[in-house]
Amino acid sequence: MAVNYICRHCSMSLGRFEDADVPEYRLGLHFLTPEERKRIIAYNSNGDVTVRVICEYCSQTLDAHPELALLSNPLQ
Repeated sequence: MAVNYICRHCSMSLGRFEDADVPEYRLGLHFLTPEERKRIIAYNSNGDVTVRVICEYCSQTLDAHPELALLSNPLQ
């Protein structure tokens, strides 16, 4: 099992943990509400976990142009 971090806006790969035994509290995922977990974390059929976060570029772009947040796919 691996944990993959990708940007939820541009789909850029941000990092990957190969260790199958990394507990969720070490990744900070235990702070998420059930609704946030459904939106941010995907469990793949091969056992991998995908965590959808925001990369620095997309974060800066949305900060500079907050109106883009109203679009369904603002940066694709």
